[in-house]
Amino acid sequence: MKSGVPFFDYKATFSRYESLGDELLRVFQSGQYILGPDLAVFEKAVLDKLGYKNFLGVADGTNAIQLGLNCMGVGHGDKVFVSSHTYVATASALVAVGAEPVLVDVDLTDGSICSSSIMERYDGTQTGVIITQLNGRCCDMNKLIAVCDQLGLRLFEDSAQAFGAKYGGKLAGTFGEFGTFSFYPAKTLGCFGDGGGIVLRDDANYDLVRATRDHGRDGNGDVRYWGFNSRLDNVQAALLTLKLKYYIEDLERRRAIAKRYVNSFQGLEGIVCPPFDGDGRYDIFQNFELRAKNRDQLLAHLSNNNIGARIQWGGTPLHEMKELGLSESRELFPNCTTYFNECLMLPLYPALSDAQIESVIYNVRHFYGAL
Repeated sequence: MKSGVPFFDYKATFSRYESLGDELLRVFQSGQYILGPDLAVFEKAVLDKLGYKNFLGVADGTNAIQLGLNCMGVGHGDKVFVSSHTYVATASALVAVGAEPVLVDVDLTDGSICSSSIMERYDGTQTGVIITQLNGRCCDMNKLIAVCDQLGLRLFEDSAQAFGAKYGGKLAGTFGEFGTFSFYPAKTLGCFGDGGGIVLRDDANYDLVRATRDHGRDGNGDVRYWGFNSRLDNVQAALLTLKLKYYIEDLERRRAIAKRYVNSFQGLEGIVCPPFDGDGRYDIFQNFELRAKNRDQLLAHLSNNNIGARIQWGGTPLHEMKELGLSESRELFPNCTTYFNECLMLPLYPALSDAQIESVIYNVRHFYGAL
């Protein structure tokens, strides 16, 4: 069976939503492109649709982390724990504000940051932790919050891949002092360019970030702080508002596809599927990242059959990024090293057809001789 299945299909995704072109034209004709009414409408829609309070749209997910750290006074002299299985942006935002990322290992169950590794690496000099809510799944927040409380660490969230995921009924991004999101086109809620968001726990910090995303200007236009140029433009905000109307439906489609994958690969020798919910979670499957025996051969097999699978971050965890000075002994990251020898992401997005899903399943099972 051969059928082309791109890892992500931007054209098919665009065609799923009616009136996108009309919205573009409306905003263009309005003459209001920066910090206009469409941004305010989107920010309110996020509250109404998902329940996120103190939410602000910003330029992108990386800027969101940097704005949050700046607002919280994190900077020179601060050492902050970061998972080695995260995008480089999580660490680069720390470097941008003058802080130092300290890498820790992951949990083999789902690749998320490992609380016991934080305990092991803590030496009294670290001041906080940025957790990555990976692949649309929340970490074990009970354990992580307990560790942070025990060690006196501040908790921040990079929830770029988990907009709307839940743990114990609580939304990803609302556990720490701030939580950040990415609206990069391939995300669960993707715009048509760069975009991001941030949630602040405290009202005062919300007001500060609202000013600092716009060069430190307050509501009257007076510059009160050193700030940044990090505004989500009206065009992207309007398109995101339109897509947000279908967001819950899209998440359920993602979950249905993930369930089909899990059911099809369950018991298949050589495959370890990612967990599905459990412990009060609501997983939204930004990615379907499994672990596979003979991963590189499976990847080649899928490629030869026009299935667009990928290894996350290009296959390089942070602790192997020598050029950035992050390189550390693999012995400190046994789980992450194992994980990156086996991890592989399969296509998963709402625009996938049933025939495409079956093609992915067929080719994975065929590789392992399960047909």
